[in-house]
Order: sequence, then structure tokens, then C-alpha cells
Amino acid sequence: MDDDVQISAAAFIILCDAIKKKQRKRRRYWMTNLFKSRNIYSGSNLLNDLSLSRTGQFKNFCRISCEDFEYLIHLIGHKIAKQETTFRQPIPVKERLAVTLRFLATGDSYTSLMYLFKISKQSISTIVTEVCQALCDALKDYVKMPSTIEEWTQTSKIFEDVWHFPHCLAALDGKHIMLQAPIQSGSEYYNYKSFHSIVLLALVDGQYNFLFCDVGGQGRISDGGIFKNSLLWRKIEKRELPIPEPRILPGRQKRIPYVFVADDAFALHDNIMKPYSGLHDKGTPERIFNYRLSRARRIVENAFGILSAVFRVLRKPLLLEPEKARLVVLTTLYLHNFLRSGNSNQIYTPPGTFDSEEDGLLIEGTWRRDGNPENSFLPIRRLPRKSPLNAQQIRNELAEYFSSNGAVSFQDKYA
Repeated sequence: MDDDVQISAAAFIILCDAIKKKQRKRRRYWMTNLFKSRNIYSGSNLLNDLSLSRTGQFKNFCRISCEDFEYLIHLIGHKIAKQETTFRQPIPVKERLAVTLRFLATGDSYTSLMYLFKISKQSISTIVTEVCQALCDALKDYVKMPSTIEEWTQTSKIFEDVWHFPHCLAALDGKHIMLQAPIQSGSEYYNYKSFHSIVLLALVDGQYNFLFCDVGGQGRISDGGIFKNSLLWRKIEKRELPIPEPRILPGRQKRIPYVFVADDAFALHDNIMKPYSGLHDKGTPERIFNYRLSRARRIVENAFGILSAVFRVLRKPLLLEPEKARLVVLTTLYLHNFLRSGNSNQIYTPPGTFDSEEDGLLIEGTWRRDGNPENSFLPIRRLPRKSPLNAQQIRNELAEYFSSNGAVSFQDKYA
């Protein structure tokens, strides 16, 4: 009996002690002085006052016009808004968008953004991911391929009128985007240039807009593997793209299909033209063809150039996991097309930004002078491969056309 009393007493004491612990004063939450002052910094004041007197400052801060900034708020505000909690006020929607745009525009570390916006690094990490996802969802219609024969024909006409390359639909290229070595990834993202990367495959029209993008391929996979596993190749292979039927070039007799122009990293195909390999004598059809193709393919190089010149997060290795890095890159592509079509066009690509020509003489765009040669956009590997006979005949026919009926006055001088 005494043992039972002792056991009951011990249990009672333990139970009382547990109840007392639960009844202790609730945990106090506090905020450091750094984050208490977050409403009086210059960036916040700037976001709260989008008046014309401060428009220039705002454009430099976010690389976007006030009108387009407000439009993006209208598009994604309901997706990125957070409810007020018991212990802290939610970060305003404008501020969340501004943090992300500032990160994309400057490539600043989360620590630098923390001191600018007075937001913790953990919160910034979450904000950037959420806002990038919301932007991709809202702006996905800004990056899309033509859906009709008439639209593809219009796209081809721009290349023929401006860049003197008939039957060209778009320019194709791929780039390695440098990454910090992902955790426990081994050699999965380790490429032939001895660094970790994901691959960006993009298609650009004659007005420097992205028509198609495939981001996230592992750096170890060859360029052929990246392209052959892309949606674009499957559509080309299955003839699902509504491109116009092959036509005869002026003054010629052979029907030529509509093509995408690319560099040596891609295999020659009936619908993909690349330069002749090796060196060729001046004035030969092969050299003239390479010159004309390079002029048309300059479109995609300019698009990549302005992308990394404005969105400077692409100028250095991305310190993100592959999935988050893919999301960041996709966001810059969508914003590129959005800014090109909106009120921010003169801010994003003012006159002189892209390469231009005067009688065949190349005038380099400002992005080449402003760009950093050590950015994370590096070419994918170029591999020799045997091309199909029909594709070679199509390239030869184009080369003969450029040297005869389709010749331009300045090509002999610069080819």
C-alpha cells in the first residue's frame, strides 16, 4: 500500500510540474533594430511615391517604368499577397515585387538586399521564388511560337526584308548558364568546360523576341541531346509546326523549305541551317553563305546580350539550386518579351542597344560595350557530325542563290 501511495505522489508531482511549464509566460517575439526601420529607407519611399518627379530614379531602381510596374502588380498582386499574422505585419506586395526585380536587375546577394530592403535573407529567398513563379504564370503568353502559317510567314518576312535571308523563320541558339555546384549532384551538372551549369535553348524572331525556350537541361548532356529532347525538336520531327510549304527562290528551280538558322553546335537538317565548316576563299558561295547566315543569326546573340546586360543576375554563377535557377532564368526571358512590348521598351532597349548596319558595316550595339565578358552565358559545345544529304543540298541551293539572284551589294566587301 505504501508503494502505491509513493508512486501516486510522484506521478502527481510530475503532472503538476508539466502543467506549470505550459502555464508559463508565452514566448516573446522581438525584432532587431535593422528591421524596425524598414519603413523609412529610400527604396520603400520610392515605391510609395511613383510620381513623375521620381520616375527616373524608379526606373534605375527596378529597370522598369512605373506604368509597367503597376500593371505587374495588377497581374500578380493577388498571388503574392500575404495575410497579416499575430506577430508581424506582412511585407507589402509592391515591396515583394521590387525585391525580385532588384535581384534580377543587379544580381545582388540576399545579404545586400537585406540591408537595402530591411528584410531577412530567409524571407527574401522565399519572396524571390514566389514572385518569379507568379511572373512566369502571368506572362507565359508573351513567349509563344506562331500558331498559324500566316504568322510564320510574317516572321519569315522580317528576316528576308531586314537581314536578307529568305525562308528563315527564327534564329536558334543554346547557352550554358553557370551554377554553384548543386548539393549531392556529383557530375550530373558538370559540363565539358569543367563547371556546373544548366542549359538554355532559345528561339528568337527577327524583332529580338523569344518564341520558344527550354531551360534546365543538365550541363553534362551534349548539345545534341539537349536539342533532341526538346519540345521544339519533337514538333519539327513530327511536322507539327504550321510552317509554310517549301517554295522556289526567285530565279531558281529547286523548292527550299523554311528553316531555322543556327551555329555549328547543331546538326544540319532540312529545317535547320548552320554554316559551312572550315575556311573558304573570299568570294566563294560557301563563304558568302556563312556571312549571310551569320547576319541573320546575330539576332539571337543580341537577344542574349541585352538579357545579360540588363538582368545582371545572369552575369555571374547562380548561387541557387537547379530548379530555382531555372525559374529565375525563365522569369528574365518572360520579362524580356514583356518589356519589349510595353511602356518600358525605351528603357529596356533604347535606340542603339542592338547591333545595326549601314551599307553592310556593322555598328555594335551598346550591350556589347556595357556587357561583361565574364558572364554566365557560355556557348554550348560544337561537335562535328555528318549531315543528311538532302540538308546539304538545301544549304548548297541557298549558297548558290546568295551568290546569284539573291546577292546584296555589300556582301563581297564584308564576306
